[in-house]
Amino acid sequence: MKSLTRWIPVLALVPSLAMAWPWSKDMANQISVKPQEGPDAVRPFPENSVPMTGTPTTPYVHDGDAAMTLANPNPPTEKSVAFGREMFKIYCVPCHGDSGTGDGLVGEKLIVRPFDLTAPRVQKEVPEGYIWGHITFGGALMPSYGNDMSPSERWDVVNYVRHGLLTDPTAKKRDMTTTENK
Repeated sequence: MKSLTRWIPVLALVPSLAMAWPWSKDMANQISVKPQEGPDAVRPFPENSVPMTGTPTTPYVHDGDAAMTLANPNPPTEKSVAFGREMFKIYCVPCHGDSGTGDGLVGEKLIVRPFDLTAPRVQKEVPEGYIWGHITFGGALMPSYGNDMSPSERWDVVNYVRHGLLTDPTAKKRDMTTTENK
């Protein structure tokens, strides 16, 4: 037993010594060209190129508070509201429901009911940038859809929530008494 305890420190070093063998660096030291190496490492911009600064519908904001000051670049035209309705049906109806009151199939399973988008606070008090910011960055329970929809699509959803949701004949409120809670 004493001879075994003498070898324990040596056996503990074996895994670290195995990493020192030449084959342990094969993946890092291969023939392939690495980033920022070679004659074409940093290419200059082509002659007469114009830098992209973005469009008015792609603001750079860090959080929902900064989004509150944004003005809606998409006017609430019939086309914008109709497209916003389609986006609303895809992304918002599962939680907020067709009516926007938080009676969606997913929303009824949540402990906290999703926000009522027909409430006077959403319809009249908060700026449109606030709604856009919630779609972009999410909220306490709401996921972020900033990577799923373009900024223009998010503004169309804002136009639908503000200018079409209350008057939409297809936005029916679900009868919660007939649904089963499984």
